[in-house]
Amino acid sequence: MAKVLGIDIGGTKIRMGVIDGGGQILYEEQIPTQIPLYPYLEENILRVLAKRPEISAIGVGTHGFVDPKQGKVIYAAETLPGWTDTPVKAWLEKATGKRVEVENDANAVALAEAKFGAARGLDRVVVLTLGTGLGGGVLWDGKLLSGGPHGGAAELGHMILYPNGVKCACGRLGCSEMYVSGTALRRRISEAGLAITPPELFENARTDPAAKQVVEEFTRDLAFVISSLQAAFDMEMVIIGGGVSEAADLWMESLQQQLKPVLLNPLDVAVARFENDAGILGAALLVLDD
Repeated sequence: MAKVLGIDIGGTKIRMGVIDGGGQILYEEQIPTQIPLYPYLEENILRVLAKRPEISAIGVGTHGFVDPKQGKVIYAAETLPGWTDTPVKAWLEKATGKRVEVENDANAVALAEAKFGAARGLDRVVVLTLGTGLGGGVLWDGKLLSGGPHGGAAELGHMILYPNGVKCACGRLGCSEMYVSGTALRRRISEAGLAITPPELFENARTDPAAKQVVEEFTRDLAFVISSLQAAFDMEMVIIGGGVSEAADLWMESLQQQLKPVLLNPLDVAVARFENDAGILGAALLVLDD
């Protein structure tokens, strides 16, 4: 059975896993993201390949706008300085001698959840990853919606939610990810004058009115995002992943209440089944599904 290396590149950490055709994770590790990114990434991939010579191909899911045909990062904002215009596929294939495929990280999560997880058997699914930013992945009639002339298809976090709102890393004002992400939660907490972390926020919301208000504003904005996406895609399910989803049992009821008045039709909302493993599984599927 083929064994491939799945890599999930985020703004703060990189996860790598050796995965077989059945979706079993045979080996995994996590390292902090370091800049400059490419030489650091290549060094660590070569290290893993030396330990695991059975790896036949490499799939990479990365933050940023990606052209999957070229395997190139088109744009990555300042979350990953210097990553814009990096020809990841070409450089890694030359360095490793292995086949390499590259996709946006949220698209990789969508692949994993569709193949093995919460969206198994469904044709139209939207995945939202709430981490440092707000990533998006869209499964349209069973196929991944990705690429485009600027690598920006399904960059759902960059839909404008509040015109003239908070400035985004992309340079525009009011992008959804400035209101619905881990970064957004930290800003909201600070603006509310609370000296707590996002995980503490959700716990405190049970008893603290100020914390509860922050959570309700967050879930309201997430409901607005989901409502707009339903109007565009009429999906069967929304799957929520990323670090913020780890506390979903504490805020999902609030989200469901906020969704009731803004949805066009009933809609299933689920938490990503694989949580932190979804990124490496989806990246692996880039080179397992041929």
